[in-house]
This record gives sequence, C-alpha cells and structure tokens, in this order.
Amino acid sequence: MSLDELKIGYFYSNGAYGRTWGVRQLADIAADAETGETVVRFKGIAGTCRRKKGDCSPEEFARWAKYQVVLQENDWKRVDSDASSPAEPLEP
Repeated sequence: MSLDELKIGYFYSNGAYGRTWGVRQLADIAADAETGETVVRFKGIAGTCRRKKGDCSPEEFARWAKYQVVLQENDWKRVDSDASSPAEPLEP
C-alpha cells in the first residue's frame, strides 16, 4: 500500500495465508519522543498479530499492509478500492 492510503483507525491485513496471516489497526502516526522520527503505532487485532501492540516506520507498515479490511459479522473482508464509500473504522 502507499503511505497516502493509510488512515488512523482503519484495519489492514498482510494478505498472507495460514499461520502468518494478520490484521492490524493503525492506532496513531506520531513523532518519536527520543528521535523525532515519524512512527506508526498499531494494535494487533487478529491472526498472528492478535493482542500485540507495536510501532514501526510508516514505510515498514505500508510494506506490511497489502490491503484494507473490515470486519463483517465474524469474517475479515478486503475493502474494494473502487468502492464508492470507504468502510468506516470501528472504535478501538
């Protein structure tokens, strides 16, 4: 994904299969207190990422995130990039 496509509060998947699949919520984009560099803070929501928190560079998160997803009932569905209205983020 490109950096321009990433939005705080939305969910993203790495697009992997099996045990390496994961969903993360982009929680924040902020400046690191020590270095001043921009960092992405995320929450692991499902799969291998579940119940984990972390941070990384925006570029690293964009490389990890293959596409945006939304929870529909009990299943994570890929958001169609051509959809007329984007999926709304769930509250964290």
